[in-house]
Amino acid sequence: MSVGVLAHLFGSVPYKELAPKLAAAGFTHMQLALWKAVSDIDFGRPGRLSPGLASAIGEEFDKHGVSISVLGCYLNMVDRNEEQRRVNVERFKELLRYARFFGAPMVAFETGRIEGGYTDSDWTTMKATLAELAEEAEKWGVFVGLEAAGGHLVGTAPELARMLEEVPSSNIGVVIDPGNLMTAENFARQNDVIEEAFDLLGSRIIAAHAKDRMLLEDGSLGVAPAGFGTMNYELYMKLLNQYKPHVNIIMEEARENQMAQSKAYIEGIRGRV
Repeated sequence: MSVGVLAHLFGSVPYKELAPKLAAAGFTHMQLALWKAVSDIDFGRPGRLSPGLASAIGEEFDKHGVSISVLGCYLNMVDRNEEQRRVNVERFKELLRYARFFGAPMVAFETGRIEGGYTDSDWTTMKATLAELAEEAEKWGVFVGLEAAGGHLVGTAPELARMLEEVPSSNIGVVIDPGNLMTAENFARQNDVIEEAFDLLGSRIIAAHAKDRMLLEDGSLGVAPAGFGTMNYELYMKLLNQYKPHVNIIMEEARENQMAQSKAYIEGIRGRV
């Protein structure tokens, strides 16, 4: 029942400094986004990675008892600038090729946002992109982790279920995050939102994210570390245990001085439901 963390919540630092920071905070695994968390190597363009570099980073974390459960990318896969989109796709595919040298079983992403809304053409582009990524993942024996997030092309559980049906690859899995599916409008029926997500996606989950949500005084929906809001974590952890016992959970949103409390909150609920 391991709870990890987004590595870049500790800032952007040299990877040899990041590893002991995570270990000292009590984490045994993490989600690593190279260009957000590692400061001493320029990962801003494709072509930087090699088996030696990926192994060196993975071994440094392993030396401190920290594994890389997820490689994150934070790239817009539906960018309408085709040149930029191809750069993003190639960067993602590079992570897939080298994931095993990091010791990571998956590379995960949210589809991306487009100002002004989406068209059928954007959906078709994302389908083709996901199929391309899945083909690459199949070559290297790793997973593509797809996460739904409000405001993105794939923003709801039904949309993610539809995308999985239209791109049928067993190398695509789901990164579940009910907090991403909440809005100010649906928060009052959050239990239905959580249950729907597991009904539609539960069997495909390969990792989980943990943040909290709450309605603010102005009626908007706020975000906070797990345990600092009013999302139904009892239900979330119960269903996560039911569908995917021992799946890795990655904490989001927490500042360093909140991490221990948030981690204990998640682990406490997960251990009893």
